[in-house]
Amino acid sequence: MKFRLVLSLLLLSACFAVSAQEKQSRKGKKGDAAVAEKGLIKISVMYPFSEGKTFNMEYYETKHMPMVAGYLGSNLVKYTIEKGVASGIPNQPLPYMAIGTFYVKDLSAYQAAIAPNRDAIRADFANYTNVAPVILVSEVVK
Repeated sequence: MKFRLVLSLLLLSACFAVSAQEKQSRKGKKGDAAVAEKGLIKISVMYPFSEGKTFNMEYYETKHMPMVAGYLGSNLVKYTIEKGVASGIPNQPLPYMAIGTFYVKDLSAYQAAIAPNRDAIRADFANYTNVAPVILVSEVVK
């Protein structure tokens, strides 16, 4: 009987230890992701909201962004697509309908990849929007 009790306590202790290690490991991975992004170049392509303007999110997700990502090759770390839902100020119009963001390792490599494909990228705008985007290039600080 004592043997079973001791064995049960040991197994329970081992389970708690493994659980605590997994939790700590997940915390470390979240912090590592933030560190990994520091120093990356971020290209934000923002589509301002305005009455009568349109944006086809499905086309943007499935065609346009993958096309541009293909041009960027191994310089691309990741890209994100955001759909505007509200203004940060209550009862104010939505500032942007959508924002596409590319995270790249090197600005010069990004520019070299985009330059010969600029016309194709711009020509594709008509397939998903009638809005001229605002583009911001920045460096991730934290």
